[in-house]
Amino acid sequence: MRCGKEGISLYEQGGYGRKDAGGLVLAPHETLYLLYRGKISVEGYDFDALLAIFARQPNLIRSYLVYRDIRERGYSVQTGPHDFRVFRRGQRPGKAESLYLVRVVSERDPIHFQDLIQEVTTAHNLRKLYVLAVVDDEDEITYYEVKLHTLATISGEPEYPHITGVIIGKTVIARMPTGSAFEQSWLGSRLDDTRILLSPLETCYLLSVGVLSVEERGKTLAKEEFFRRACEGDNEFPFKTVVYTDLRRLGYISKTGYKFGHHFRVYSGQKVHSEMLVHAIEQGISLPMSTISRSVRLAHSVKKKMLFACVYTTGIQYTEFARIKL
Repeated sequence: MRCGKEGISLYEQGGYGRKDAGGLVLAPHETLYLLYRGKISVEGYDFDALLAIFARQPNLIRSYLVYRDIRERGYSVQTGPHDFRVFRRGQRPGKAESLYLVRVVSERDPIHFQDLIQEVTTAHNLRKLYVLAVVDDEDEITYYEVKLHTLATISGEPEYPHITGVIIGKTVIARMPTGSAFEQSWLGSRLDDTRILLSPLETCYLLSVGVLSVEERGKTLAKEEFFRRACEGDNEFPFKTVVYTDLRRLGYISKTGYKFGHHFRVYSGQKVHSEMLVHAIEQGISLPMSTISRSVRLAHSVKKKMLFACVYTTGIQYTEFARIKL
């Protein structure tokens, strides 16, 4: 919608619209909000009639609800380059830089991680914070900040003695006295005073760093053959192994996150409790926003960060979701 030059005050005072030679151009969300607040009138239309026309655009009502909510919280908002640019309270377009880039989604929308990571990278390059505004089926809004992490190396890999294990099914049993470097790194679970059980992930990691040999009926089992067997019945095993090995090599202690519904609970060694939940996903995957929401809620309830580790051929991108209040 276009306002004449008399509408310039809306831009100057509240950061509404975009100025051009003819006056002020308002986006549909801005037009609806200003009409709702009684700051403008549209000849021949009330709010309901105008909403019915604008609602022909896909997801318009959902986006309007987010726009109105952010405005009611005291922020100036403009459209683009994602859905909205949000300025700090008390600041407005033309006088300051925006703080957030906001993408509006439904609780039922799939989140395509490859696209999401590209958008978050763009926001980072523009020195903005990236926010997902999720509208649920009852039109309530939850905001999530999304960050990309490059996990720092917190310690070097310990000096492990070489050990030999025997494979039984997919589990490896190795002789190991108490107090060894393996036990200090929380590798394996104690079977008795002299032996430990190694999970398939732990076995693959120790095979990759060359400190474990696995025997089967008196013959050494190749690490490629062990990996093949471990993948049987577990389609997630290939990318779980990549993430587990990466976390271990960075110095983190990674244990199963099964009781939290995720692949790993991760310790930095600086605290008694784990600080992160990490879920490994393969390149090109998408997850329902409702699934991500449950993960974040659970992680926050146990005071942990929620990271999804997207495995690419070129490396791993750790992506954190955190619920925020604007």
